[in-house]
Amino acid sequence: MMKMLIVSDLHGNLPALQAVLAAEPDFDLAVCCGDIVDYGPHPVECLEWVRQHCHYVVRGNHDNALAFDVDCRCMGSFRPYSLATRVWHRTLLSDNQKEYLKNLPIIELFEWDDRHFRMAHATPQGNLFEYLTPDQWEAHVADLDSDYLLLGHTHVQGMRAFGNLIVVNPGSVGLARDTPGQACYAIYEQRQFVLKRVSYDVQRTIDDLKRAPLPEEVIQGLTDFLRPQVEPEIRVTTWSEHVL
Repeated sequence: MMKMLIVSDLHGNLPALQAVLAAEPDFDLAVCCGDIVDYGPHPVECLEWVRQHCHYVVRGNHDNALAFDVDCRCMGSFRPYSLATRVWHRTLLSDNQKEYLKNLPIIELFEWDDRHFRMAHATPQGNLFEYLTPDQWEAHVADLDSDYLLLGHTHVQGMRAFGNLIVVNPGSVGLARDTPGQACYAIYEQRQFVLKRVSYDVQRTIDDLKRAPLPEEVIQGLTDFLRPQVEPEIRVTTWSEHVL
């Protein structure tokens, strides 16, 4: 039985990543839809896990910004947090690690389980910055010759079928917008995708942020976003090729 772990948008949040790995200790293949760095206090640890364990990885807009010292063009409300944490992360990453981010592909095509996968960060055509909702996916996939498309960037889980093409966004491991306090990811197994979420030690992430050389308003802004306002609900969404 072959199992793929699909992660995206780790954003330097090691406790969130560790919670995913504790929930999914066994997998045959791991892939990452980009944005390993920025925001969280553990960019080195997250990058090294991706480099050592993910078979396929694409570059996200934050990876691109750190590697090439350019604008990440993120959502306006998060821009101050991105700018401040990226300055810090640049001091933590080695030249070799920055080179790894720089050399990540924009689009990755691979075959697994006799199915063709296309993976990108924000859009299937390789735009790193555009935010696509599930309602906008169809207009971007009409000419794709793949069975499955994996996207990240929005920090919101989603999954839809368009003819024979399945589009999956696993959500964000490290900075989920739809479920703060949970790490989001997806599993592919036996021609079936499952969107999953798992709670993690948010306070550990916050405590490590508070020890970072960051402006107080940046730490507080990220803390407010990371900490759930209500007890998060564990939800699982499944799509199976067998039901079509």
